[in-house]
Amino acid sequence: MKTYYVYILKCTDGLTYTGVTNNISRRFEEHQEGLNKNCFTFQRRPTELIFHQEFHDIEQAIYFEKKIKKWSAKKKLALANGEFNMLQILSECRNVTHSKYNPNNK
Repeated sequence: MKTYYVYILKCTDGLTYTGVTNNISRRFEEHQEGLNKNCFTFQRRPTELIFHQEFHDIEQAIYFEKKIKKWSAKKKLALANGEFNMLQILSECRNVTHSKYNPNNK
């Protein structure tokens, strides 16, 4: 059975990078070595592997990667730190026009 990993890197500038691979150690080393000058992490090295999740289905791995790529950095860091209770809080819309926060919608 093939294994796939969704991973999050924290870059030196504090930004995060999310990816999927079938070889986490090789892929992390590629980021560290800066093999691709066009890669997001190239000028943000060194990077730190702060999260990885194992999958045995590539479609599930890609689905999860696409999902967390859309998350804020705070939400990704909460996931990486195991602060699962914060994921819901960080997912809530805090825009003043949102019905939960708009007194005109009550």
